[in-house]
Amino acid sequence: MSEMGKYVYGVINSGQEQFFALDQIVPPDSICLAKSLQTTGTDPPINCGAKHFAPCSNAGFKVYSISFQDISAVVSDAEAIDYSRMPKDILVRHLLRHQQVIEKVMAEHTIIPMRFGTFASSNQEIMEILAKGYRTIKDVFERAKNAIEIDVAATWNDLDSVLSEISEEMDVKQLKHSLLKKQEGVTVDDQMKVGVLVKEHLDKKRAKYADQIQSTLGELAQAFKAHDLMDDKMVLNTAFLIDQTRQRDFEQKVDELNRKFKNKLNFRCVGPLPPYSFFTLEVKKTRFEEVDWARKKLGLTHDFITANEIKKAHRRVALACHPDKNPQAAGIEKKFDDMTRAYKILLDYYRASNPTGQTNGCHFGEESFEKDAMLVTTMD
Repeated sequence: MSEMGKYVYGVINSGQEQFFALDQIVPPDSICLAKSLQTTGTDPPINCGAKHFAPCSNAGFKVYSISFQDISAVVSDAEAIDYSRMPKDILVRHLLRHQQVIEKVMAEHTIIPMRFGTFASSNQEIMEILAKGYRTIKDVFERAKNAIEIDVAATWNDLDSVLSEISEEMDVKQLKHSLLKKQEGVTVDDQMKVGVLVKEHLDKKRAKYADQIQSTLGELAQAFKAHDLMDDKMVLNTAFLIDQTRQRDFEQKVDELNRKFKNKLNFRCVGPLPPYSFFTLEVKKTRFEEVDWARKKLGLTHDFITANEIKKAHRRVALACHPDKNPQAAGIEKKFDDMTRAYKILLDYYRASNPTGQTNGCHFGEESFEKDAMLVTTMD
């Protein structure tokens, strides 16, 4: 018998418990533990440490909220499934349902998505997650207020014609000419040299267009985040965080870009979406060694440290290792990245230690750490 509990889709800014009417959600039939294991030929996972789970596949699938003060987790009853052993087609269906539930709830509430695969064993653990993460979650709601995500993708209209243009570049023509003159003939390595040079030109063209698009749309956005490109045909794959009142203006700007680059690029716009790329929450168990490393990285040595001490230490170390102020220092960017990560770890730990804000500091002894090791944070 597999472990049963609660699958968490996200957190809404409401303390009212409710059930959600979710029509047109990917049907749960055929997405079940039995089918998954039958396909992979494996036994049910036992004590899965990573806690990768998926929504229960019962016909009575329901989505509802569990409240703590003025926030609520959106959940459904769930059974444990090991995603790492799940066939891709079934995994995609689980991910699709995760996203569909969030987007349906979004019609009624502001929702901060939870990392795909987040599971809690009981209502009590849900309450603990909300309590530990209360201050972080409220901070995210404030930052995400009235914000939506719109994803914009741009692809080459005709990649072959772009490659033909590149083949006429002087350095490409010169390289080809020099290789053709070789008495021993053109080798595979020679062809690879031409390919590398063509790709460099293609990447430069792609970066030029992407910068123009991001600069234009960025004027209407609070932030944007570039995602990986799926293939050579893709020029841009970027998520934009915008105020929902500017959605129409943003979409009109995309239409303008589409007309401007109509002979070169094709645009696709997806949204509005919850701010997946900017504010997705994550529940994790932090190791004592990680928090201790963060404390030492910021030069904090006491066993009880206040929030002001953490912030002051962050400012002090940031000045000492900021790349703009120390451009010649070796490894300065890694030092700055480590400092930023250390600050985030300590801030999350402080908030987990003070869910109600009744105290102004946190303890760093191993005994104190055990009860505050569950953190709710935003994914990087």
